Amino acid sequence: MADATLRVFRGDREGGKAVDYQVPVTEGMVVLDAIHSIQAHQAPDLAVRWNCKAAKCGSCSAEVNGKPRLMCKTRMDALPLEQPITVSPMKAFPVIRDLVTDVSWNYKVNKKIPPFQPRPGVKWKMEQRDVDRVQEFRKCIECFLCQDVCHVLRDHDKKEQFGGPRFFVRVAALEMHPLDGLDRTRLLKEELGIGLCNITKCCTEVCPEEIHITDNAIIPLKERVVDEFYDPVTMIV
Repeated sequence: MADATLRVFRGDREGGKAVDYQVPVTEGMVVLDAIHSIQAHQAPDLAVRWNCKAAKCGSCSAEVNGKPRLMCKTRMDALPLEQPITVSPMKAFPVIRDLVTDVSWNYKVNKKIPPFQPRPGVKWKMEQRDVDRVQEFRKCIECFLCQDVCHVLRDHDKKEQFGGPRFFVRVAALEMHPLDGLDRTRLLKEELGIGLCNITKCCTEVCPEEIHITDNAIIPLKERVVDEFYDPVTMIV
């Protein structure tokens, strides 16, 4: 296969620029392989976060040709090699250096969510359909691509008012668990700002685990918030 041009962001939170690198493309190569080739032969100081290289750790998140992706899951032969392939850090989070971003804000949001709390005296027995419903949400690898693509965080920087898709998925896993005894709808409304989501499904489109974030997590949670705080019948009662 022909060589490819990777246009990689180099810099830090003070600023930076895109630098072109020529990389020989081999069969089965992914973008992370190309980045490692650049590190090995052209720019040993290029900073990139990665771990498993199997699309299960969520570490190598970046933007390839402007779309949030896992670099280890993005095949070079699926990209147009006749033009430069842009590789840049996630836009929604502050740059630390090169392709590495500071995602620590996500862990602060996570601390706001009360953990699983079983109802007193409940029997630990579940139907398979209840297991299946919450199991989908457990597949999340915390790559934060859904957070990166979400316009509320990416374009409007509403981090103080909005939790983001990843944490709506976590709340859904708790709220829809038949043995959990806590009500997190007020948290969703007042602290995680679920009302700011306009269900464009962009988060679902970038999820490497193919979690139906919008349909199975966000919309049902929105319905719970509406039922509790805006249903006129409930308000009268």
